[in-house]
Amino acid sequence: MRPRSLRPLLLLISLAVAALLLLAACEDEEGDGGETPTAAETPAETPEATVEAIDITGVAELEDGVLTVGSDIAYAPIEYLDDDQIPVGLDVDLMAAMANVLGVQFEFLQVADFGAIVEDLKVGRYDVVMSAISITPTREAEIAFVPYFGPVGTGILVPAGNPKGIAGPEDLCGLKVAAQVGTYQVTQVEGEEGTPGLNDTTCADNPITLTTFPDNPTAVQELALGRVDAELADDPVAVYSAAQSEGNLVEVASTRFEAAPYGIGVRKDSPALRAVLQEALDRIMADGTYLALLQKWEQELFALQ
Repeated sequence: MRPRSLRPLLLLISLAVAALLLLAACEDEEGDGGETPTAAETPAETPEATVEAIDITGVAELEDGVLTVGSDIAYAPIEYLDDDQIPVGLDVDLMAAMANVLGVQFEFLQVADFGAIVEDLKVGRYDVVMSAISITPTREAEIAFVPYFGPVGTGILVPAGNPKGIAGPEDLCGLKVAAQVGTYQVTQVEGEEGTPGLNDTTCADNPITLTTFPDNPTAVQELALGRVDAELADDPVAVYSAAQSEGNLVEVASTRFEAAPYGIGVRKDSPALRAVLQEALDRIMADGTYLALLQKWEQELFALQ
């Protein structure tokens, strides 16, 4: 579970929009822009057939009726900007459904640097973070999580035709590999304290040359241009990138390497917020909304286990 330099992006979605998203899911429908995208705003209206809201009394972050969500909105199909520069994707739809049963609105805010997303949450820049964030021991030491998707592993993207014959992570030794800065894929290659990476184990004698990029689309572009031999990203994102190229530029060589679930990140001093988010997730899982939204984005393979 990301060259972009976007100023903070505000998406204020009302409960009415959340209800429309749910209806669309039930019908099984399915940037480097340089300018700050315009936020879509609608009147804060209560849907006629909305479910009974969860009691959020005493949840400090929700006292203003708005949940702010930090996200790197460049990781399709999990979260990305559509042609109108509005955030869309699985995470956006899931948060809309959860906000509906919480009786609040929400704002998706573009983070400046995915690598700093945990620290930004800790200092209060957002109420929560939701950005295809894999739950790892290192991150769990810093923040709390509400698991909502996966487990998801790492996919290996290669040029069309797979000229290097890559079939798994062991075949990356000695090659040039791209990944997004701050992602778990960097840890998988380079390791971190207490967690050895491929360059410490399998590829110790013939290390991978890893180059990181600000966002995932840039890393994929480097692969398509032939500047690296492979690109690492979360399974759903790797599969989506390959589908977008229709097999003409890149393809998936391998998936499911070291799987972990995605989680909504919450500060450890916000147990009340974490509790109501968990209750909201349980609610939409029980009523079928969760699975409908995964099916909408063709991600049901990664339903929370």
